[in-house]
This record gives sequence, C-alpha cells and structure tokens, in this order.
Amino acid sequence: MPIYDTFSEEVAEKLGHYVYRLIDPRNGETFYVGKGKGNRVFSHAHAALTAKDSTGEDDDEQSQKLKRIREIMGAGLEVGTVIHRHGMDEDTAYEVEAALIDAYPGLTNALGGHGGDCGPMHTKEIISKYAAEVADLSGYAGSMIIKIRQTRVDECYGSVYEAVRYAWRVRQDLMDNNTVRYVFAAVNGIIRGVYAVDEWYPVPELGRLAFNGRTAEELEQFVGKRIPDKYRQRGAASPTLYI
Repeated sequence: MPIYDTFSEEVAEKLGHYVYRLIDPRNGETFYVGKGKGNRVFSHAHAALTAKDSTGEDDDEQSQKLKRIREIMGAGLEVGTVIHRHGMDEDTAYEVEAALIDAYPGLTNALGGHGGDCGPMHTKEIISKYAAEVADLSGYAGSMIIKIRQTRVDECYGSVYEAVRYAWRVRQDLMDNNTVRYVFAAVNGIIRGVYAVDEWYPVPELGRLAFNGRTAEELEQFVGKRIPDKYRQRGAASPTLYI
C-alpha cells in the first residue's frame, strides 16, 4: 500500500476547492485541518518524506505536523486523509476550514480558525462583542494589538497578561528601537487588557520575542471595548497587529 497517492487531473477538476483532515490511524485523532485544490491533501506526506515543504506555513505548525506524520510512517502506517467538503468556491472553503479548526481540539495547526473573530463564542460573548463601543486607538501609534484565544487565557489560569506576553513573531526593528509602548490584548475582538511594555526579550528556542510589562492603569478605559474593524478583517491571520 503506498504511503501517499495523487489525484488524477480529472478527479482534481471535479473536486475543485476542498477542505480536508489528516488523521492519525493509531488513535483515530484528527491532527490537522487544511484546504486546497489538486493534490494539496497529499503534499504533507510528500513533505515528510522529502524534508521539504513550500507551503509557507508557520514553522512551529510545520514542525509539529511533520513530526506527527513521520511517527505514523515510522510505525508502518499511513496517514488517514479525509476530504470533508469539496466542490466549493475558495471563500466557502476558507470558512469551512476555519469552522473545522475551531471544532477539533489539539490540532497541529499553529493558529485557530481564521474566520476573523467569528469563531466559537457563547451567546453572552456575542452580545457583548457586537454591543461594545469601538476603541479609538488613533492616538497610540507604535503600539500593538495581540489577538489571543480564550483557551490560551484558560491555560494560563485566567491571566490575560501571561497569555499575551509570550511569545510572538514581531518586527525586530520595533523591538530594537523600543517603540512599542503598549500591547492591547484582544479576545474575540474585545480588548481584555492593556499592558505597558518594560522590555522585550528573545526566546531563542522559538525564534520569537516575549515581553515583560505591567497593567497600564492609565488606559483602563479601553478594556471591554471592541478593536476597530480594520484590525478584524478576514484573512488577517497573524495574531500580532501594529497600530
């Protein structure tokens, strides 16, 4: 049995845009969700075999995913591949992928569902989000918004500060010049905390930066407000945004 396969041109054409899942046959767990056309679903197994990947994915995501695939192959097994939905246009595939990423915990995908701030929320959060006043951040150029997930806050024992301070891909020049004055922590589009940055420091093992700081009590009026729509556009997958 081959470890990977390919779609014929005829099959690929009929599939169109699709959303797929990669499954670990050792426990039946879905460990990756993606979207694509043609033979995209098989590209990850190819990458694991050749140690090359031109998908442009986040390095951490890539490393975890390929490690999992190689472990499966090392056990003499084949990665399960399921086409979850097909025959869609690209925009629909994007939304389906985002919903599935949110639905499956523990994925090797680096980011959560990228459907902007339209992911899973309790009804009270929905009301709070859309009823919230929009924050006027125009006077805070040089600051950052960092979008975090509620699950990350929960993992940090409810501390928004601990969830937001570590560790991110950020522009080194801004860090070197110490121009990032404040970090606005946003969960589902709502500002949950504002922190004055004392210092940025490298996290070499991750190739990222983290910061130490304090609660910016002088900006407490922003907590509970909604970040402006221009920072919440679909496709803005990066969690770090510059004001």
